[in-house]
Amino acid sequence: MAYYYPEPSHTFSEYLLIPGYTSENCIPDRVSLRTPLVKYRKGMEEPAISLNVPLTSAVMQSVSNDTLAIALAKEGGISFIYGSQSIENQAAMVAKVKGYKAGFVTSASNLTPEATLADVLDMKKKNGFSTVAITEDGTATGKLLGIVTSRDYRVSRMDPSDKVRDFMTPREKLITAPKETTLKQANDIIWEHKLNSLPIVDDDDHLMYFVFRKDYASHKENPLELLDSKKRYLVGAGINTRDYATRIPALLEAGADVLVIDSSEGYTCWQKNTIQWVRDHYGDTVKIGAGNVVDKDGFRFLAEAGADFVKVGIGGGSICITRETKGIGRGQATALIEVAAARDQYFRETGIYVPICSDGGIVHDYHMTLALAMGADFLMLGRYFARFDESPTNKVMVNGAYMKEYWGEGSNRARNWQRYDLGGSTKLSFEEGVDSYVTYAGPLHDNVEASLYKVKSTMCNVGVTNIPDLQRDAKLTLVSSVSIVEGGAHDVTLRSTSTVK
Repeated sequence: MAYYYPEPSHTFSEYLLIPGYTSENCIPDRVSLRTPLVKYRKGMEEPAISLNVPLTSAVMQSVSNDTLAIALAKEGGISFIYGSQSIENQAAMVAKVKGYKAGFVTSASNLTPEATLADVLDMKKKNGFSTVAITEDGTATGKLLGIVTSRDYRVSRMDPSDKVRDFMTPREKLITAPKETTLKQANDIIWEHKLNSLPIVDDDDHLMYFVFRKDYASHKENPLELLDSKKRYLVGAGINTRDYATRIPALLEAGADVLVIDSSEGYTCWQKNTIQWVRDHYGDTVKIGAGNVVDKDGFRFLAEAGADFVKVGIGGGSICITRETKGIGRGQATALIEVAAARDQYFRETGIYVPICSDGGIVHDYHMTLALAMGADFLMLGRYFARFDESPTNKVMVNGAYMKEYWGEGSNRARNWQRYDLGGSTKLSFEEGVDSYVTYAGPLHDNVEASLYKVKSTMCNVGVTNIPDLQRDAKLTLVSSVSIVEGGAHDVTLRSTSTVK
C-alpha cells in the first residue's frame, strides 16, 4: 500500500522562533549573512562561490533579466537569468551583466541631431532620464555629436518641432574621457569640471559609457557587491534538460558564473543526465545546481548525481498551481527541514557540504529568517523581486494603485514547457502557473536593505551573528491556528491614519 507520512506538512507561517540570549556583541551591524552557493569540503576549503547575502532571484521571465541581475549583485546576491528564451537572447543578457562596469553606464537615451524637442520630451517621459546622447546613428555606441540635458531647452519658449541639432550641447563643447579612464579618474574629472555626467569615448570618438556624478555615491553604498576576480558582477543562468548541449556552451562563453537546471521537479533521470553531461565536458569547473525536491530521497539523488546545490520546494510559489492541478508537492517548511537533515547527513558521510536553496513559500520578511533557521543556505525569490523597478515587467495602474505584472513559468503566457518536461514529445498541455499582478514596491536596494535588516535583527534576538550559528542554535515552535491569530493585532479597533476633512 502507499506510504502515508504520520505528520501533516507545514508552511513557514506555522512556526515561530524562540528568543535566545543576546549579548552586547550581538547587534545587527555585526551580523554576517555570507553563505555558500556551491558545494565544498567544509572545514578544509572555501567554497568556489559564496553569496554576501542569502538571496537569489527566480529563473523567471517576469523576474530575472540583466537589469535585475546587476541590481541584485550590487547588494551581494545573484540572479539566474531566465532560460525560457532563445539561447542568443539569454547569452546576451548574461554578457550585459558581465560587461557592466560599476559606475560606467551604457546610454539608455539616444537620438540623432534630426530628432526634435518632442522626441526628447517623449524619451524623458518614457525612461525618466534627463541626459540624452546625440549620436550619428542614434544608438548608444554611435559617433558622439553632442548631448542634451534639461539645461539645454525651455519647453515654454521653444516649439516641440525644434531640431535637436539647434539646441544640443555640441561635441566640441563637451568634456570627454578616453576608454582607458578608470572610475576614480572619471570622478576626479567630474568634480574638477563640476559636471553632472562624463561621456567615455573610444579612439574613433564613438560613445562607450557615461559616468554620472550621482553614481559616485551609489558605488560607495554597495560594500557587499558580488564580484568575480576581474571585478565583474557575478551572474547565473537557468537551463533546461532538452537543449543543454547547445545552451550551456553559449552561456559559459558569455560569462555565466553558475548554472541551475530550471524544473518543477528534480528527482528525474533527465536532471542526472544533464549534470553528467556537464561533468563529462567540463569536470568540476562549471558549477550547476539542480532541483526541485521536497524530501531526503530527492536530495540524495541529486547530490550523488553531482549537483553543486539543490533547490527545495514544489508548488509553494505565489503563482504556482502545481499542487492544485497535479496534486504533488509538500509544505515548504516541512520539505526544507527534511532536506536540511539529509544535507547534514550527506556531509557527515562524505565530507562534502551541498548547499540547499529554499525556493517558494516566502510571503513575509520573517519567513526568510525561518527558512535560514530551518537549514536553507540561501533563498530563491520570485514575487519578492518582481515588485521592484529593476524587474523586466511593466508598471501599470490597477484600481488606483501601481502594480507590476507577474506570471509563472507554467502559465500560458510564459509557455515554458521545458520546465515541466517528462521526457515525451508533448509540450505544455495544461497550466501550472497563473498570470497576475503584484503591488509595486519601488527600488530593489531600499527593499532588500529593509528586509535584510529585519533578518539581522531577528538573528540577534536568537543570539547569533551568522547563518551557520542560526542553523545550529535556533529553537523553533509550531503554533496553533489560535496562536497565529493572537500574533497579530486583535481585540482592538484600529485607528485610521487618513486625514478627515
